[in-house]
Amino acid sequence: MEKPFSEACERNKEPILNILQNVILPTDERLLEVGAGNGQHAEYFSPKFPRLEWYPTDKNLIWLKDVHGRMIQKAQRLDVAKDDFPKLRFDVVFTANTFHIMSWKECKSLIKLMGHRLREGSRVVIYGPFKYHGEFTSPSNAEFDAQLKAKDPQSGIRSFEDVNINMMKQGFELVEDYSMPANNQCLVYVRLKFEAKK
Repeated sequence: MEKPFSEACERNKEPILNILQNVILPTDERLLEVGAGNGQHAEYFSPKFPRLEWYPTDKNLIWLKDVHGRMIQKAQRLDVAKDDFPKLRFDVVFTANTFHIMSWKECKSLIKLMGHRLREGSRVVIYGPFKYHGEFTSPSNAEFDAQLKAKDPQSGIRSFEDVNINMMKQGFELVEDYSMPANNQCLVYVRLKFEAKK
């Protein structure tokens, strides 16, 4: 079976790399990628950070079996509804184009897991489209949201305010909200010294 090629991953890899180069520190040891899909991001980004162990995860591992690299670890299944979060200490969590695919309940579960598992100073990078104050950032995003909901009513472009409130409840502070190409955003959070609310 031929492995799929993601045009979105190809288009956004350089802009995201620019963000990651600002976020990832020389002392960081491990990065967890949530929703790694076909592994294009892992294969492209990992060599740029030769000292960083990259852990790709997905709910369905079918396309990740061929991902390999000196610092890319064996792909792991991650189902946020089942708390499959790897039992390791991660410095960075990166996820791209997942929040609008997952249900909002799954998004909140992932945020809660990160709040319980990440230590002070850890960073979270969330890439994808978002709404602001209930409004889409472009007509194309409104059309995209309608297409998503037609396929799965539980999916859809999330509200930045909803995401931010839930991240704050779990002890994260927004460091930067970057405007990205193709009407996307890149949200960067840092874990504060904070007791996460249950």
